[in-house]
Amino acid sequence: RNTLVINCDVRETRVALIEDGVIAELHIERANARGTVGNVVLGKVTRVLPGMQAAFIEVGMDRAAFLHVEDLIRPDDFEAYLAGAHREDEGPSGKGVGGRRHHPESDGDDDDDGDAGDAATAAPSAVEPPSAAATPAGSSAVAAASEPEAASEPDAVSEPEAASEPEAASDPDAVGAEAAADADADDGDDDDAPDSDDEDSGPDSSERAPVAAAAGEPTDPGGEPGASAIENEAPPAGVAVAESTGRLVEDSQRRGRRRRRRRGRAPEAKAAPPGRRDDPRKNGKAKGGLSAKRPQLRVARTVPITEVVKEGAEVVVQISKEPIGTKGARVTSHISLPGRYVVYLPTVEHTGVSKRIGSGRERHRLREVIDSVKPQQGGLIVRTVAEGLTKKQLKADIGYLIKLWAEIAKNREGAKSPKMLYSELDIVLRTARDLFTDEIEHIVIDDREQYLRLVRFVEMFLPERVKDIELYTGVEPIFDAYGIEDEIGRALSRKVPLASGGYLIIDQAEALTAIDVNTGRFVGKGSKDLEETALKTNLEAVEEIAYQLRFRNIGGLVILDLIDMEISGNRDKVWRALEAALAKDKAKTTLNRISELGLIEMTRKRTRESLSRTMNEPCFYCDGTGHIQSRTTIAYEILRQIRRERDSLPGYVISVNAHPAVVDLLSTEEKAAVQDAERRYMRRIELIPRREYHIEQFDLQGR
Repeated sequence: RNTLVINCDVRETRVALIEDGVIAELHIERANARGTVGNVVLGKVTRVLPGMQAAFIEVGMDRAAFLHVEDLIRPDDFEAYLAGAHREDEGPSGKGVGGRRHHPESDGDDDDDGDAGDAATAAPSAVEPPSAAATPAGSSAVAAASEPEAASEPDAVSEPEAASEPEAASDPDAVGAEAAADADADDGDDDDAPDSDDEDSGPDSSERAPVAAAAGEPTDPGGEPGASAIENEAPPAGVAVAESTGRLVEDSQRRGRRRRRRRGRAPEAKAAPPGRRDDPRKNGKAKGGLSAKRPQLRVARTVPITEVVKEGAEVVVQISKEPIGTKGARVTSHISLPGRYVVYLPTVEHTGVSKRIGSGRERHRLREVIDSVKPQQGGLIVRTVAEGLTKKQLKADIGYLIKLWAEIAKNREGAKSPKMLYSELDIVLRTARDLFTDEIEHIVIDDREQYLRLVRFVEMFLPERVKDIELYTGVEPIFDAYGIEDEIGRALSRKVPLASGGYLIIDQAEALTAIDVNTGRFVGKGSKDLEETALKTNLEAVEEIAYQLRFRNIGGLVILDLIDMEISGNRDKVWRALEAALAKDKAKTTLNRISELGLIEMTRKRTRESLSRTMNEPCFYCDGTGHIQSRTTIAYEILRQIRRERDSLPGYVISVNAHPAVVDLLSTEEKAAVQDAERRYMRRIELIPRREYHIEQFDLQGR
């Protein structure tokens, strides 16, 4: 069954996601190393690097965080924006600022008990998670972890389904400088453009993909031909569909009217300030009645970063990527606050709907609903779990997130960097918010205190599912009872056996991961020739490879060395099988065709450390190389060192202190070499074993 198993141990919490009886994901959080993705921090610029179009930000971690110019908001603009947030945080206006126009006819589409523009006041009366919004949002990690009512904030970025990669809120294509030095496979989600039927609203075309990626979900582009009608879904009642394009006629006519109005509009005389992507069509009070002086916050990638920020400046950033290896965290000034049903983007004027909602009709309905409740400031992306929800439920979620943003802005006042302005939820509550979907049958947890806390949290937004939370009371440890410990051990092994008798060898290096496929004991039973044997082994291997990539959370560049196949049709069959297996993975992957050498080059989005690097550390004995010098090599190095130092060593006897294994070799197999050295150097060589020595360690003494 599909189950979430939570093990709360001493200062460590582990969460295993079981899908169809197989452990698909494992998340680990320790008390002294809590996750930081989603935290909002007031940081200070320590270095500005014009050659990389980036800056390093002090955020209170061991290493400074990396901030690219396109992820940056001018500090002065941000301060003005925060000031505006205090004036406009009362709730959604219903005017659709920066998104599509508000259509009055959409107000009555859902079960709406109140005004579409007052989601903040509606929040306390709703049953959904923002019911906690009646109390001001807690701004500290302690409040979020200890008070379930306040911790019910659907307010972080680290989520596998909706906002697992807030780093993508920046334009991934802009990170050329970092990508050149770092093969992290942080590829842009080019197909994840947010929904926009209004051509004169929201970010320009170069900004749309980043906006959608802030939620971690592909969103309906809406502006592409036929994008609004998917999989032959019936259109909403009373709305016609154009046969030539598949568009909803009503939307096409509105876009046509807007284009005709724009063609007759006089061009703006004043150019936008350098480095600002100010669209003249967004200015003025036609959109929601806002002032024409409202800042456009996104900075173009071509603007020198020295014109945007200076060393010593304070900037508000959100951590979008954990420190990985020797690299510090990745941060962005474009904040995203995911709720249970929507993601609020305070600094991006845009709306979108997740493309994972398969029904074109439902996405159209949600677009209309979200337009009617969109706040005056910021943008929204509707999450997959919002499918089928009413306007009232969405308004409550939005209202809570607006209050949360106002709380962050309030915490900014008078703060000195580095200062935590908002802390992400802990792993227990984050699991319920992000992973407890309709596909998950139940949650099992082995700690009574955390069980009660989890129940109170779920009661706020999914009261009907409280019955699906179970307290484990068995004597055997919960991970042992579910067979998870054995699977963890298998995941950390370099060699992974296949059912047929073949096996995989997984070697994870700094820049890439290499996976080698071998037939092993499988000799092609039932196969008529070598080609069929290779095909069967490769088909079995790609299924296991897709599973291992997800379970081990391997990211970056991955090279698959398959067994060579001569027939191109067989290579295509294996490639399609791998593509289908990777479709289950929520992390973005890029897959190349099988080369003539039997290799597949692919990338997988990396946002946090792999399971191996989380649970393991480099070997102190071999320094992480996996190899040490042989005993014979060390023995002959000792003899060479005697030759170098013989004149400086006093006395007639040279004492050699070395590891017992080396001493044993010099006393047996290489005894003749020692005797030859004694005759040549006219000194007696005495071998002394030292158990405390490293096998490669030795020293010489004369007496």
